[in-house]
Amino acid sequence: MTTRTDTMTLGTIGPILEAHPVCASAPCRIDFGGTLDISSFHYPLRHLAPSTVNIALDRRTTVSLRPAADHRVQISSAGFADAAFHPASAPYDHPLGLMFAVADYFGAGGVHIDIQSASPPRSGLGGSSVAAVALIAAFSKVMGHMGKKALSRERMALLAHAIEQGVAGVPCGLQDQLAAAFGGANAWSWPADPGRAPFARRTLIEADAIARLDRHLLVAYLGVTHVSREVNTTWVRQFIGSEGRDRWQAIIRLTRDFETALTRWDMSAAADAMNRETAIRKAMTPRVLDDMGDRLAAAAVQCGCGARFTGAGGGGCMWALGEKDDVAALKPQWQKLLARRPAAGILECRPDPDGVR
Repeated sequence: MTTRTDTMTLGTIGPILEAHPVCASAPCRIDFGGTLDISSFHYPLRHLAPSTVNIALDRRTTVSLRPAADHRVQISSAGFADAAFHPASAPYDHPLGLMFAVADYFGAGGVHIDIQSASPPRSGLGGSSVAAVALIAAFSKVMGHMGKKALSRERMALLAHAIEQGVAGVPCGLQDQLAAAFGGANAWSWPADPGRAPFARRTLIEADAIARLDRHLLVAYLGVTHVSREVNTTWVRQFIGSEGRDRWQAIIRLTRDFETALTRWDMSAAADAMNRETAIRKAMTPRVLDDMGDRLAAAAVQCGCGARFTGAGGGGCMWALGEKDDVAALKPQWQKLLARRPAAGILECRPDPDGVR
């Protein structure tokens, strides 16, 4: 069998890591207009210029590389059993399969990958995609120690997405990887043109001003995990079957309204767009909000804030946005509601202007 070698094939990297320990981290995100980053949607809807907005949060996922005891790839990650496989032999449907697939892409061996996430597991904040970007960044640093050219942020995001979509076996969105790579508050448009880059970035709030957003935001973990694939699969199936397409067109318009409101610092208008979009998605798929989510959303509306689930919903996290006084009034109400469920609570976090590093 012929083995391919190129500048991104690393081989056994234990000796390099002995001399140069490597660490990389990337932020998670909250989002608006998700699902439109899946090609099943933005290609047919290209004429409407679909976009997705996300805001990076400083609940980072950190990946550390150190030498393994043998030639295998070993992975440790909180919430998962440790696993080790020889290069190119790991099952990609393993709970850590995406990470093994990334390691195999680089032809890496003799490495112990340690993943530490500041976000709750399967919380709808883009966790697995964030970890993939951070791991690619870590391998890029190894490339640098080998005298090879490091990867750009754009390439890290696109590579993480390509590998994830490949092992998932279904269409996957790109917004999680982009938020992890670039950080900040951005609107991502999807040109849907095979001859062009698959995304275009518009910065909504400059890095030196993003800290102001902190007092306008509230993020909560609902105490139950989510499985985005189930909801996304339903939405893709409905869309392909021509069900609810007018609703997706409305979501495109509301995402644009949200972008405009955020750039103008009009939190009331942004909150209104959030609540309208959440209502549309719940009408399509009621399970995106459980009873706790319904109560949190209702409390947000009563306080004049917007509320939305993260990712595809069905558990995980919710976030609220509004004027500072309205968010301050909402926080104790959310705390009281969340106290009814073990593991649920407010997530202390801030907008993160930095991407992967």
